[in-house]
Amino acid sequence: MAAGKTCPHCFNRLTDRKARFCNHCGKELPMRSRASLAGVLLAFFITLIAFALLVGGCAVSGYNKAIRLDEQVKSAWSQVENVLQRRYDLIPNLVETVKGYASHEKDIFENIAQARTKYFQAGSRREKIEAASGFERALSRLLVLQERYPQLKAQESFNRLMDELAGTENRLAVERKRYNDAVRALNTYCRTFFGRIFCGWAGVEQGEYFEVEKPEAREAPKVRFGEPDKPKEEKP
Repeated sequence: MAAGKTCPHCFNRLTDRKARFCNHCGKELPMRSRASLAGVLLAFFITLIAFALLVGGCAVSGYNKAIRLDEQVKSAWSQVENVLQRRYDLIPNLVETVKGYASHEKDIFENIAQARTKYFQAGSRREKIEAASGFERALSRLLVLQERYPQLKAQESFNRLMDELAGTENRLAVERKRYNDAVRALNTYCRTFFGRIFCGWAGVEQGEYFEVEKPEAREAPKVRFGEPDKPKEEKP
């Protein structure tokens, strides 16, 4: 577009504002490119929309990641609960078998029953983890009885239950590790700067690790079938 409506050289009115040369003096007209206000606003809004889409995309991605990690923890915990349920289903039969040879060990059987009941009465995941850890301690005391009562080792039903229990403990160890790995991933994300914001938006909290309290209970109870204990010789 020409600089004005008149020629800057001869000051005659221009008949064609888009012409490059004056139609009177023939001199070249100065041209200027002037961005319209509408164009500037359009570019601004396009930039603003692009920025909003970028930020919104990151926010949605972070929010979805928080939800995904939380669901992985829930899924892993459900597998742990399935194995724990199988363990608790085996215990009553095991207790009844042991009672036939050690009925006077009432405190051990009472601790087993109380620990089992505490787990099923637990409401939150934290309470269930604490109850499961307490149950492992009570279970370890029950398994010690096989050393004190060698005749138990000769019982087919006892051996079968112990085999099933050993298999359950192995599966529990695997599922516990998977659960703790899922919790570690979630907790790590929750502790990052943006992850903390996204987890707050999604209402996702850090997970609780499933760890045993005592070092001696970190391994699954092992079943050892050795030679029966030799009876003590009576003194004359």
